[in-house]
Amino acid sequence: MTSGGKTEIDRVLRGAVEAREVPGVVALAASDRGMIFEGAFGVRDLDAGGAMGLDTVFRIASMTKAITSVAAMQLVEQGRLGLNDPVPTIDPALNAPLVLDGFDAAGQPRLRPAKRPITLRHLLTHTAGFTYDWSNPNTLRYAEATGMPPMPSGKRAALCQPLAFDPGETWEYGINIDWVGRIIETVSGQPLDAYLREHVCGPLGMRDTGFVPAAEQHTRLATVHQRQADGALVPTSFEFPVDPEFYGGGGALYSTGRDYLTFLRMLLHDGELNGVRILRPETVALINQNHIGDLQAGRLPSQVPERAHDFELFPGMPVRWGLAYMLNVQPGPNGRSAGSGSWAGIFNSYFWLDPARRVAGVILAQFLPFADPAMLRLYGQFERGVYALLEAR
Repeated sequence: MTSGGKTEIDRVLRGAVEAREVPGVVALAASDRGMIFEGAFGVRDLDAGGAMGLDTVFRIASMTKAITSVAAMQLVEQGRLGLNDPVPTIDPALNAPLVLDGFDAAGQPRLRPAKRPITLRHLLTHTAGFTYDWSNPNTLRYAEATGMPPMPSGKRAALCQPLAFDPGETWEYGINIDWVGRIIETVSGQPLDAYLREHVCGPLGMRDTGFVPAAEQHTRLATVHQRQADGALVPTSFEFPVDPEFYGGGGALYSTGRDYLTFLRMLLHDGELNGVRILRPETVALINQNHIGDLQAGRLPSQVPERAHDFELFPGMPVRWGLAYMLNVQPGPNGRSAGSGSWAGIFNSYFWLDPARRVAGVILAQFLPFADPAMLRLYGQFERGVYALLEAR
């Protein structure tokens, strides 16, 4: 690490906080040889204060997906799940899926049986047909017409949506990994929180990662803020259900920047960290391969502007999907290599994993809407700073 390069990242992140572009931010990066950068700036709550720290707890939302996907791949390694087999019997919505084929004159949904069964590969790659109501207009209309509960409700009925297309025919982001969490529970015989604690988070020492924060962790929890029309950030109340009907493997974990970087470093080290093996090297290599062929991935339109902006991290570039996250086919504009993995959480948290350069980074904030332009700019500046430090070293 060079002091000049670190100072520049400090300046950029602190400047964003001082300009009230973000309420607070935590950023960390490491290579396969050790830490490159770690820093915390701003406050956990713009009204109540409380300095951001490296131990601040965040709702990491869809960054949960990579952890759940790794857990599923452990069961694939053990021969207890097959990537191309029909998924275990859990619910008709998963095992006898229906495709939403539009709406009749009365506004009622028209449904037909899917052409083929759903496989684990479909779910892990977001090609099964499940979507989100905040990004797919037909899924949103279906929810409104039928009273289907929203995903944050924690109700199992929220998972029972029809498919937007037949499995394997296109890519669209959705609730797929929540179903993967249910599959892990069925196959392992353990609740998802217990499985992750015993087989992923616990062995890696990720003590602050889980679905239900302890009382002490609540004292370190960042508040969700909402961007107003005038650009101001206002603290708001947002809590996941205390006793949900299912643990959201697609988006309900709490974690810290240090914990999540530990998870990324495990993948960077081919499935092993500090003498603890989570996955075989060949499994990590499989995760990092393109599994959707020529389908384009990564673009998220938004039907709910207060929750998310339209999102496309690499506009105009081919983007694919592995078995846990997005893959950029070409080198990224801020330093990452072709074949890097990345994804994000709806409260404006982001990560990337660059196997070619052996570097990974995570940057976390806690505000809506997702894909905030100022936060995306900050993410890019942080990434450029990390690669500058890597070059200098």
